[in-house]
Amino acid sequence: MKYRRTKVEGGTFFFTLVTHNRRQFLCDEENILLLRNIFIKVMQQHPFTVDAIVILPDHLHCIWTLPPDDNNFSTRWRLIKSNFTRHCHPRYKEQISTSRQNKKEQAIWQRRFWEHQIRNQSDFASHVDYIHYNPVKHGYVKAPKDWQYCSFHRYVNQGIYDFDWGAEVELKDDIGSE
Repeated sequence: MKYRRTKVEGGTFFFTLVTHNRRQFLCDEENILLLRNIFIKVMQQHPFTVDAIVILPDHLHCIWTLPPDDNNFSTRWRLIKSNFTRHCHPRYKEQISTSRQNKKEQAIWQRRFWEHQIRNQSDFASHVDYIHYNPVKHGYVKAPKDWQYCSFHRYVNQGIYDFDWGAEVELKDDIGSE
């Protein structure tokens, strides 16, 4: 099956990445640090802006903006996923058989990722809210302020959110799953 991805130079995109078999290990402190360092390294080689992010035990959501002359988010994700897989502790890796001559492969991530091109400022704001509310939605915390693995506190510091935002909020059901 051939997947079609939106290719917009300088575009802003919402992404979802999920761990293989939804294994819950991303929020281990060593993995948070590893993921942060890999993002920094990839951003140095292939610049982009992380507009918002949340990391949960078995998946992450983020919004990126690419440089004006660049549309290649797939290479950036390939580098992030492969470097994380290569450097994370072996206890997080699952041995799986692949269809390619029944080779064994170490699986950390689901094979693909999901992306959505942000269409306008309202779409951007809805997806940022979705990202920051996600730990509440999944029952990890009562309010976004209580989840440390996200950009929520940066948004509070910039005056975009009140510190107590999200303690009682309802979001549209279709955000993050179009």
